[in-house]
Amino acid sequence: MDIKITPNRLSGKVTVPPSKSVAHRLIICAAFADGRSVIENIAPSKDIIATASAMKAFGADITLKDGKAYVDGTGEIPKKAVVDCCESGSTLRFLIPVATALGIETEFHGEGKLPERPITPYLEALPCHNVSFDYNNTMPFSVSGKMTAGLYKIGGDISSQFITGLMLGLSLLDEDSEIELTSHLESKPYVDITIDAMNKFGVVISETKNGYYIKGGQKYKLCSMVCEGDYSQSAFFYVANSLGGNVSISGLSEESAQGDKKIVEICKEIVYNKKGSLKPFKLDCSDIPDLVPILTVLGCFCDGVSEIYNVSRLRIKECDRLEAISECLNKLGGKVEAFTDKLVITGVEKLSGGEVSSYNDHRIAMSMAIASQKCTESLIIRDAQCVSKSYPDFWQVFKSLGGVFIEI
Repeated sequence: MDIKITPNRLSGKVTVPPSKSVAHRLIICAAFADGRSVIENIAPSKDIIATASAMKAFGADITLKDGKAYVDGTGEIPKKAVVDCCESGSTLRFLIPVATALGIETEFHGEGKLPERPITPYLEALPCHNVSFDYNNTMPFSVSGKMTAGLYKIGGDISSQFITGLMLGLSLLDEDSEIELTSHLESKPYVDITIDAMNKFGVVISETKNGYYIKGGQKYKLCSMVCEGDYSQSAFFYVANSLGGNVSISGLSEESAQGDKKIVEICKEIVYNKKGSLKPFKLDCSDIPDLVPILTVLGCFCDGVSEIYNVSRLRIKECDRLEAISECLNKLGGKVEAFTDKLVITGVEKLSGGEVSSYNDHRIAMSMAIASQKCTESLIIRDAQCVSKSYPDFWQVFKSLGGVFIEI
């Protein structure tokens, strides 16, 4: 689907969708409990459907219906399974250790850029604990063997998803285990979300000086709850407001462990100065990588030079997000320079219209939709349907807030 947007200021009310990051973890944990858990406020995005389908392949019974996930915990564990992760890095990286902890010989499939995304930390750590890989640097690939407990040494600077995966897998074993981080843990708030989700289901993870301790023999307990709203999705509307919109945002928890709630603080600090323009900023985004595309849009309209750094990992997302967002904005008259580990943005007053690719990346598409507020002419976004990965209703919500577009 390609869309053509006529620039218009956004205003109205929006309840942000449930957190995809939280929902992944709650569904997985619920699948480990004996009996039925009900998780309310679940959006059936492609990524969440991938995780739910994977846990069904591992023996759980899961139904996504009317904004709820009905999860009957893992019954009979199959000997073999096939898991289609679609484009979900979370599904893949969370469930490799889970499959091996359950002793399920599993073949993992994926699409888009997912087969190119690395699983190196697992290739290095898991074979030392009775796990075998049939892997040739792409997908599909398979894992076999039953993972054993013990000490796992792993770097924290590639992706926190590997730490989450180990926590989930090791929590299913009878013996104690320890995760020792051999480098600084980036995106730690995502690990905090994992620990919080596991705690809700009665499983405790202890933070140590160099990592995390997982006591063996723990049992997941039934738990029904409401999934909290997604700060990473709310960021599009907070930035829309910074660019002149008037959107009332609800559905968020102030007590959330989500690192992306920093968007509220950022947008409060990037206030209008006496010249009537936005202040430039410098941000270390190692803990908030999902905010980078929309923060780049914000930087385009600040009065001066802004810098977003410690973001090299964004080059191996659904696309190379550093190149994608800079190329999109530069095509419209923005001034964004992409370096190995940072973006440097020189503010402009406005953008022209034109045509950009979404790069089949949901966050690029939604970021450019918000950027359209500051365009002087219409903006065409190619392959705009990619928002279904995380926010299936985005275009309906955009329209309800005054966004004007047609499909072409």
